[in-house]
Amino acid sequence: MDGFNGTLLNEFILMGITDKQFPQKFLFAFVLFFYLLGICGNLTIVSLVVRDPVLQSPMYFLLANLSFVDMIFSSVTVPKMMVGFFTQNIISVKGCITQMYFFHFLGCTEGVLLASMGYDRYDAICLPLRYISIMGRSTCIQLVLGSWFTGSAYSFINAIMTSKLPFCYHNKIKHFFCDVKPVMKLACKDTYLNEIIVTTASGFFSTGTFLLTMLSYAYIITHVLKIRSSKGRFKVFSTCSSHLTIVIMFYGTAMCTYLGPASETSLEKDRIAALLFTVITPMLNPIIYTLRNKEVRDSFRKLIK
Repeated sequence: MDGFNGTLLNEFILMGITDKQFPQKFLFAFVLFFYLLGICGNLTIVSLVVRDPVLQSPMYFLLANLSFVDMIFSSVTVPKMMVGFFTQNIISVKGCITQMYFFHFLGCTEGVLLASMGYDRYDAICLPLRYISIMGRSTCIQLVLGSWFTGSAYSFINAIMTSKLPFCYHNKIKHFFCDVKPVMKLACKDTYLNEIIVTTASGFFSTGTFLLTMLSYAYIITHVLKIRSSKGRFKVFSTCSSHLTIVIMFYGTAMCTYLGPASETSLEKDRIAALLFTVITPMLNPIIYTLRNKEVRDSFRKLIK
């Protein structure tokens, strides 16, 4: 409806991960385990890069920033979600918009950081003689600041568009955090224009950063195919495999969630996808880089000793 009569709501109720009945203690233990594992893993990556001179390179500087973003990213939603396992999960409208802002801010920032890491790999593999001059300290800082600025601009669009909507009848959000699509479904006015703007902005930022990342890899693959020895090709590809794995996981779940219409069926699937990239993916990032990167493994062994 275009108009509304009644009192505006000042709080929402978060419904949780799923409508299906699962043992709450089991879900709590599951989420808590992976959340703590992700926090510890990403904190370890940041500590290794800060303290080990071997890891003082552009690639690891960007990786440390990615790990830092992952820690905050999961902390924006997971602690509040765990409260809902044992009690009614109530959040104010202002708190909801704030959570939405930081969630999309950090999610978009991570996407731009992944694109920056793809550019770093392109420079290292395709332009090795110019790598040090191109990826200097100032360039790395500019890439990181640019990712934070882009994330802030994108999330500002979502937060402003949603904050202008009136909420006056339904207050149950079918999600475990305040995401833009399920919140807009509760508005007591037509949200067609809002959905178009949000979907367009999401599509522009997500596909834009994804295509930039894939463009870097297109040049890398072209360069690798020119290497005659299979051992040389494998060595070059192994330096990119960790980053490429994370890119596929991140964009696979994000695009499935934000590039479709907000139907009842899609919202249920979105909750499962959101659980993957808010809990599982931030936990997997440090594991993937530790298992597939010899320098990080060696630094980790030195830290333990």
